[in-house]
Amino acid sequence: MADPAPALELRGLRAGYGATVVLEALDLRIGPGECVAVLGRNGVGKSTLLASIMGHTTVQDGAILFAGQDIGRWRPHRRALAGLGWVPQEREIFASLTVQDNLAVASRPGEWTIGRAFELFPRLRERARHAGLALSGGEQQMLAIARALVGNPSVLLMDEPFEGLAPIVVEELAEVIAHLRADHAMTMVLVEQRTDVALDLAERAVVMERGHVVFDDTSAKLQTDPDLLHALVGVG
Repeated sequence: MADPAPALELRGLRAGYGATVVLEALDLRIGPGECVAVLGRNGVGKSTLLASIMGHTTVQDGAILFAGQDIGRWRPHRRALAGLGWVPQEREIFASLTVQDNLAVASRPGEWTIGRAFELFPRLRERARHAGLALSGGEQQMLAIARALVGNPSVLLMDEPFEGLAPIVVEELAEVIAHLRADHAMTMVLVEQRTDVALDLAERAVVMERGHVVFDDTSAKLQTDPDLLHALVGVG
């Protein structure tokens, strides 16, 4: 039986910011329902990879295929409407709006309603009438994830979702991501510096270096080979 069509595919992607090239001839294929961890040292292009998929960089060459369509010239809002969800590193919630209104602005018809997001994050239900500015860092990250979900994406991109959070909050959010993977078969791309957490969550790992993919294999291969892990990302 032939492999299913990829949910997301990058072919020879060359992209960056203005004339500055960050990604060079990058190829990546992600199947439906896969959870892929994107790892690497600081400055290798991980966040630029997600920004390029969402349309926030300058694509100079190559193709970004989503559900079989080349979206490389689409504006970000069109990509979101087509089914790409993004949890940016800076969270980018609306600080002056309430939790409820942050979700209402992003909500689109589908499986993920605001009520269902509140079931996933009960703390947000408790804080529904609070402004985004009044939330803790962990609550803001919950809101950023919930906001992406109520847009009902088929592919969810997460950029450093655990950055700056207390261990107990990291554990809580990791459980949520594991739940999304197990119970909803959502396609996810996770950029994360906490390598141990990322490898536990994703069945596949991609390591980047200088704008290229230098490793693409199972997470287990890195988890069972600390020398390789250290050589690629400096930990292990």
